[in-house]
Amino acid sequence: MYNLLCPRMILNSLHDLEYHQLKELGIEGIIFDLDNTIIPWDQQQMSPEIIEWVNALLKEGFKICLLSNNMGKRVKDIAEIFNVPFVSRAYKPAKSGFRHAIAAMELSQDRVAVIGDQLFTDILGGNRIGLVTIWVRPLSSQEFIGTKITRRLERLAVRVLKSKGLINKSAIIKNNNY
Repeated sequence: MYNLLCPRMILNSLHDLEYHQLKELGIEGIIFDLDNTIIPWDQQQMSPEIIEWVNALLKEGFKICLLSNNMGKRVKDIAEIFNVPFVSRAYKPAKSGFRHAIAAMELSQDRVAVIGDQLFTDILGGNRIGLVTIWVRPLSSQEFIGTKITRRLERLAVRVLKSKGLINKSAIIKNNNY
């Protein structure tokens, strides 16, 4: 049960992830959460650095799909920036949204990683179907009220996982405070 909340990697920033790390794991496709992973919550504009970073992934040959619990139009608008598929209203951590994203990239699940900022949606959902899971620090402290509540549970879960030795320093890239 606890293992379902354990990310394979923990990052301070998307910029801490190097392409070769993914390639060494056999990863060809990446499912990205939207809010507070590649764009601050409730914002319409992504930073130029994130746009450049995602475009560099695409140039490296990675397939990308956006997966969000958000409404369709916002997710679609951001997916169109990169010309990538998307799944909106995914009901993460439900498996179906992740499966749709994998199918949209036409890859097998053992070739896909999911990157997100929430343990109970992105990491739990990805682990439930056997994806490589990468937990990243949220881009902003501005969040939906429900997410703010979940963050408290997240902090408790991390303390429990650390006490059981399930999250350790080898998962953490660029030492952070998770």
